[in-house]
Formats: sequence, structure tokens, C-alpha cells
Amino acid sequence: MESYLVDERNTSMAAVRTACSITTKVFKTLTTAESVTKKDKSPVTIGDFSAQATINYILNKKFPHDGIVAEETSSDLQGEAGKTNRDKVCALVNEALQASGEIQAPLSDDDILATIDKGAFQGGRQSRFWTLDPIDGTKGFLRGGQYAVCLALIVDGNVELGVMGCPNLPCDKSKPKPADGEIRTSSMEGLGVMFVALRGHGAYSVPIDDVHAPLVPVCMRDLQGDIRQATFCESVDAGHSSLGTNARIAELLGMGDRHVRMDSQAKYGSISRGDGDVYLRLPVGDGSYQEKIWDHASGSLLVEEAGGKVTDIAARPLNFGLGRLLSANKGVVACQANMHAKVIDAVAQALEEEGRASLLK
Repeated sequence: MESYLVDERNTSMAAVRTACSITTKVFKTLTTAESVTKKDKSPVTIGDFSAQATINYILNKKFPHDGIVAEETSSDLQGEAGKTNRDKVCALVNEALQASGEIQAPLSDDDILATIDKGAFQGGRQSRFWTLDPIDGTKGFLRGGQYAVCLALIVDGNVELGVMGCPNLPCDKSKPKPADGEIRTSSMEGLGVMFVALRGHGAYSVPIDDVHAPLVPVCMRDLQGDIRQATFCESVDAGHSSLGTNARIAELLGMGDRHVRMDSQAKYGSISRGDGDVYLRLPVGDGSYQEKIWDHASGSLLVEEAGGKVTDIAARPLNFGLGRLLSANKGVVACQANMHAKVIDAVAQALEEEGRASLLK
């Protein structure tokens, strides 16, 4: 592993670590207990832009010829209407980049906006590029629950490197996750884990805030083929995945009602280290929604390198070479490789019972 994509790995880990320091600060200083109930998304907007600008800057400085496919554009920060949020974003980005030694003097507002817009690359199969979700799990972030900063390197349509920072997830999987909002007044001791995966070279975790800690291998829990002992790790929000269908699939597999619910790609991280075993993101309704590549690139590689298998609901590999969308896929099924076929069969049966078998085509 030491010689494979070593510069890319080290650079992406540093970028995600710096971005996570920003998102943690944004939550503690800009959110309130009423942010979710009042549907005030300004804190996560500021966090998104700041994290994206920071990661884009670090990547572009080290790998200027690589494209970046990222979620945000600077349009909402432009002009007088965007000035309030723009000022906050620029202050956060300059502070973080100076603290990390990436810059000596502050960047101009125009430079930071231009850096955000470096995420406009369209992807594709014949190229090398990065894909970034600066805050995956908007509602989890606002609640003070689980969210992730997700970055992946894609080469010729294949995810080769994935880095995922989960600031609110315990480093020790045996420790309880904090209750929503608890981190606002806590020291966050023991929280903050970064997952790293390299194709063909394994999956690892490391504390986010310890730059000297060694990477520790992670692997999925060995249930010896007994899927009845498995636990679902699924979305909190029913709008993101068909939770009722998940419950029927669990029944078909004899799994009972053991569920771990959290937002974001932290679910991939959790099952990769055995804190949960099966992650389903099943299409809602008619299945017209198309998944974004940045929502699954780093997490899918992490699970694969930890001993799992990740496909869509029809057992097709996720295709990251078709642009910014997973347009050839419907939904996601991630679990231990030796259980995957059983889960796929149960998914098909549940969808047929609901009259949605057409989603499998």
C-alpha cells in the first residue's frame, strides 16, 4: 500500500482533515437547537461551500491537471445577495488553509469563488478526476448527528481511492454514538474517524485529529454466512430510501428488526468495520431519481476493500464512468460478499410484491 497512490492518499487525507475542522467549527458556532425545526440551512450551506473550497484548493495545488466533480457552485455566494454567506465562507477557508500551512497570505474572495467552481468537471470514463461531497448528510449535520466529508479518485471509470471523514462517529466502534446535538457542548473526545480505501490494497481507519496515528485495517463482520444475525444500517430519512421495503426484506431474510439508522455515507463506514452489516438504498416511488456519483464513490470502495460487495438492486456494478450521475443504476445494495446474492433475491421479491419489479430492469 505504501507505494500505491501515496501522494494522492496523503493529499486527500490532509484535505478531508482540514475540511472536517471547518465543518465542526461551523456546527458549533453557527447552528442552534432550532436550526432543524426552523429549516434554517444557512449553517450547512456555509459549511458546504467552505469545505468544498478548501478541498478543491488543496487538490488543485497538488494535482492541477485533475478534474473535480463536486456538488456546489459559487452562484449563491455571488453579488450583494450572497455577501453575508460569502464573507463567512471566505473567512473560514482562509483561516483553515493558513492554519494547515497551505497558504501564507489570505486568498481573495474572487479566488475562493473560482476555487469552488473548479468542481464543475463533468466526469466520464476516459479521464482521471476527483469527486467530492463536502457535507454528505445535510439533516444529520444540522441535527448534530452523523454526516461525512467524502472524497474519491476515479480513474477511467473506476474508483481507485476513497477518503471519508466522519467527525461525529466514534473512533472506537464499540462506543455509543452521541445523541443528536450533544456535540454542541461536548469536548468530542473519542469522536472523529477517517476511513481510507485503496483499490486492491485494503480499507483502513484512523482518528481524524491525529496526523501521526497509523492506519488500522478494518473489515466487515464475519457472520459465517448466517444472514439472520445481520443488522441493517439505513437512512434516517424515508425520503432517501424505501424503509418499508427494507423492513420487508429483513423479514424475508429472517433478520428481525435490528436497525442502525444514520445519515450520510457514514453508513458505508459503519458496515465496513462491522457496526452493521447491510446497507440498502432502495428507490423510492417510481425510481426516477438518479444517484450522484459523489454520494457513493468513496463509500462503495471502502466496503469492497473491507470484504463486501456493492451493486445496484439488479446486481449491476455501480458505474462511475457516465458523468456526474449513476445513470445506469437503480439503488444500492451493500453487504458481505458471501451474502450478497441472498440480499439481492430478497430485494427482488419485495419489489415484486409491491408491484415495482420494473425497477429491476
